[in-house]
Amino acid sequence: MKAVGVIVEYNPLHNGHVYHLQEARRLSGADAVVAVMSGPFLQRGEPAIVGKRARTEMALHAGADLVLELPVVYAVQPAEWFAFGAVSLLHRTGVVDSLCFGSESGDLDSLQRIARVLAVEPAGMREDIARRLREGASYPAAYAGAAAALAPGGVDVHDAAALLEQPNNSLGLHYLIALQRLGSAIQPFTAARTGAAYHEATPGPGAIASATAVRRLLMADGPNAAAPYVPAATLAILHREWQEGRAPIHWERFAQPLLHLAATRRASELERIAEVTEGLEHRLSRTLAQLPEPSVEALLNALKTKRYTRTKLQRMLAHLLLNHTKTECSPEQLAAGPGYLRVLGFNAQGQSLLKQMKKTATLPVVLKPSTFTHNQLELDIQAQVAYGLACEHRDTRRMFSDYYESPVRV
Repeated sequence: MKAVGVIVEYNPLHNGHVYHLQEARRLSGADAVVAVMSGPFLQRGEPAIVGKRARTEMALHAGADLVLELPVVYAVQPAEWFAFGAVSLLHRTGVVDSLCFGSESGDLDSLQRIARVLAVEPAGMREDIARRLREGASYPAAYAGAAAALAPGGVDVHDAAALLEQPNNSLGLHYLIALQRLGSAIQPFTAARTGAAYHEATPGPGAIASATAVRRLLMADGPNAAAPYVPAATLAILHREWQEGRAPIHWERFAQPLLHLAATRRASELERIAEVTEGLEHRLSRTLAQLPEPSVEALLNALKTKRYTRTKLQRMLAHLLLNHTKTECSPEQLAAGPGYLRVLGFNAQGQSLLKQMKKTATLPVVLKPSTFTHNQLELDIQAQVAYGLACEHRDTRRMFSDYYESPVRV
């Protein structure tokens, strides 16, 4: 059985994601789709609008066959480590033959040529990034500029810079770098993004809107407002999560515990938290005392600068909320890769893949976290508890669902 991997967040799953799943099967010729999905907290640092079990259901109804959870220690990371963690999981299943990611360009060849140069990080690249940061660039812009400057023959430097400034292209590059560094035989494909752009805030005339636009509709007017842009199964799941008080989840649901932690920790304690860099512990303390209102949004707006992007600051706040230290998120720790394959859900085809994985996987396959111990898994469970506390209708079993509930089956 041929299987294609996809790396997703589904915040929430919409019609554009269905197109990607269809293209992944078409381009790869695969019989099954394995999705690696972020849990309660996402790559840009924010909490998911609905929980991971609901998003797993969406994925299985939309065409995925097996859903694995990306450990939170990789999920809430810059693109390099997010990509490395997710690709590592696909590689270690032993059943995934190909990887299909979305990109703005659809230009796999140019991305692969750049990836081959960057897979063994060239001398001086970090110094170039540091120089660009000192000049006021954000980290994504600094990385894109430094990477473009190393573009191989046949790829124009300016074209490379423009290519890597687009978020899906940049993330796709990191998937390709991860494949190179792992020496993986997984074959990459890319599906050109269609319809709305990644951050497009309002829906266009068609049936595909960005996840950003869909979330804005949901926050403003509830599930029915998103109906033209999501599959019927997604819409039904959204209605259920709203009705049962488990959605929508957003930063302000975490305001009380988060602001308490930020206000009561000493600078030396804050400095230990992942993404608290270059004196941000002092800036955070000073900014808190000057907020016009005690809200996460006010804090993010006050902290944000050209250099400290909202994404970096959101990741910092997520790490603070979840008590992720620099040690736990160090390059040395992350380079070791995920320690297990956590199964969130599957269908009949996915169940066949799981049987195959018992013979091929080079990591433990975990269906019940209560039967397995790993420090990364402990962080996943803690993240789910924190997320559950933000629900309007709190349910202890839902908070500790990692212990109580079996994988989703569709």
